[in-house]
Parts: sequence; structure tokens; C-alpha cells
Amino acid sequence: MRLLILLLSFVLSFSCLAKPVYLLDIRVFQPTTHKTRLVLLFDGVPVTHNIFTLKNPYRLVIDLKNTRLNQKTLPLPPDKSLVKKIRSARRHKKDLRMVLDLKVPVRTKSFLLKPDSLNGYRLVIEINTLNTKSSSAGNRVLMSAKMKASSGQRVVTKPNPTNHGKRDVVIAIDAGHGGIDPGATGKRGTKEKNIVLALAKELATLIAKKRGMRAVLIRNGDYFVKLRKRIELARQYQADLFVSLHADAYPDDTRVQGSSVYMLSPDGANSEMAKWLAEKENAADLIGGVSLSDKDDLLAQVLLDLSIRSTLEASTHVAQSVLKQLKKVGRVHTPKVQRAYFIVLSSPDIPSILVETGFISNLKEEQKLRQPEYRFRIAKGIFEGICEYFANYASWKTSWDTLLVHR
Repeated sequence: MRLLILLLSFVLSFSCLAKPVYLLDIRVFQPTTHKTRLVLLFDGVPVTHNIFTLKNPYRLVIDLKNTRLNQKTLPLPPDKSLVKKIRSARRHKKDLRMVLDLKVPVRTKSFLLKPDSLNGYRLVIEINTLNTKSSSAGNRVLMSAKMKASSGQRVVTKPNPTNHGKRDVVIAIDAGHGGIDPGATGKRGTKEKNIVLALAKELATLIAKKRGMRAVLIRNGDYFVKLRKRIELARQYQADLFVSLHADAYPDDTRVQGSSVYMLSPDGANSEMAKWLAEKENAADLIGGVSLSDKDDLLAQVLLDLSIRSTLEASTHVAQSVLKQLKKVGRVHTPKVQRAYFIVLSSPDIPSILVETGFISNLKEEQKLRQPEYRFRIAKGIFEGICEYFANYASWKTSWDTLLVHR
């Protein structure tokens, strides 16, 4: 009897596993001239897929295991899409093969989005041209066409009359706290807000001297700026990177010391994504100049998810580069990049890091942070980490020699 029960359980499990996945809908989007995006909607069951390209003629093949197409007609790609036609056929009796006839050779990447309250599993397939220079320019048009800067903030920059339609890479430097919010206070009365503002100006000066880069200060005096306003200002300045500066404190143990680098945590990213989606009807310029207010829920979620994924990946690289350089300056509190839900790190379209420059509650570290020479070393370490990031990881860069990107 026991053997019979085990056998029956196996048969039932196998039958559940053999249940086909239904492809409910296929949507084709054209975010830029050099990119096409497919979103495949399934009936709540994860799907195993394989993607590869073919030549003569150019084709993209998508194999979906144990999948059935739940519609008779396939969508027509947009006129300017990289895809000419989409066709499908059964394969090995139970699998589905989709073939996309292409206009040009492409490179692809894909990932699966988990179900939410509105949709089941979604397979997102990004199709980009192999012309990386043009593709990068197209992405910058999408990710950098933002609001012009409002007045009232200090911009550290220098004339560059030979850009010919290009602009410098913009680094937004956020000195934490300010005004009625002094932040942490050391034993000698040193206020965090003053230390980080002085350090922010040092960093801005270093950036201003680098060809192809310029800095904007989120605050340039002793006044308070709301946390989400800091993100808004960075976006208005068309920032390509956001760096928030702080000085840590741990009064319970004044021996604690060292710098740290933070980026947004996954939980924080999910919370922010939910917030942006909830406010999409009244919001504009949410993801690099692309408003979500006129997009349906699925497209808005996919666009925002793609933007956040890309931003978190970039934030990881820049945080690691900065932390590596800070290790050369002095002691670090933690040897790895930390993740936390800080509001100032929650921009969906600007790579963002927060640097704790030291523990102001530690008497020795407070004394060092009061010294201009030490603050310069900290600023130089952050600056060199930023330079390393743009040189090695910024996929949209044209050339490190000029560090200029298309508008």
C-alpha cells in the first residue's frame, strides 16, 4: 500500500509538471530607434526559454518549453522596429518556437518578471542593434532627456565651447543634512552638516578640473533640503550620478570608526517601484524623460523595472569602485558595499551611492574630519572611484578621453 501511495504521488506530481504553459499575449514596444522590446505574458506558470540568433537572413529564435500559444494571430511589429515579422510553430509536439525576422543583426538579453497583482509571469526580451555607438546614443536620449535645471543652486563647472551638441558627464553631490538638521555631532562639537558640505565642495572642485565632467551641489550652504527634493534637483540637473555624503555616528561605542559606502537595497527598490507606479497618473519624467502617465500598467511596470535594474547595476559598480579607493585612504568600517533603504538613493534612473566618510562619534576620526588635508584625501578617493566607474563600467560612454555623451 505504501508503495502504491508513493507511485500515485509520483504520477500526480509528473502530471502537474507536464501541465502546459499558455502564452496569453505578446506585446512589442519600440523605446528607441535602435531597440525593440518584447513582453510575453504567461498564465502564471514560469517558463523555460532559450534564445539564439541566425544569419542569412537575420533571425531571432525563441524556444519556449512546454508552451502553447493562446492566440491565433501574432502582433505586427511597429514600422520602425528592428523586427520585420513574428511567426511561430510547434516544436517537439509540446514546445513552442517563435521566429522573429530581423532587419539588421542584433544582440539580445532576456529576463523573467515574477507575477504581481495584475499579471502572471512575464518574459522580457531586449533586442538591440550591434551598432553600439548608435545604440548608446539612443539610450542616452532616453535616459538623459530630462527637465532643464531650475535656478538657485550652485553649479561647479567650466566653459567648454567645443562640445558641438554634446554635454559633460554630470555628478550631483549631496551634502547630507543642513540648516535645522545638523546631523550627528562629535564630542568636540563638530557638526556633520558642516563637515560634509566642506567635503562636497572639495569633491566638486576636483570634478570641475576633469575634462568632460562637471559637478552640481544639491546644497551649497547651511540650509535644509527635503530628501525627495534632493532627487528632484539631481534629475533637473540631468545628473548621470548621485553621490550623497555623510559622517556616521555610534554613541554607544565611540571606538567604532571607518568609512562605508551604501547603495539602495532590493527591498527599497521594490518599495520605490510601487510608489512610482502608484503615482504614475500624476507624474512625468519618471525614467529619464519618459512619462509613465500615458502607459498601460504592464508597460509602465516593465519600463520602470528595466530602469531600476539598470540603475542598481550601475550603482553597484560605482559603489565598489569608490569603496576600493577609500580603502587606500584609511580604515573602512565594512569591507563590502552595504545596502539600505535610504530615500536619497531611490532614484529609478540615476545611479546613486551614499558615502559615510567616517564616525564623527569617534574622537580621533572627528579630529581627522576637521582637517582640510584629510577631507581632501577622502574627496580624492571618491573622485578616483567615480573616474574608475566611468572608465570601466559606464556602458553608454563614448570615450574616456573626452567623457562626453550625446544629449
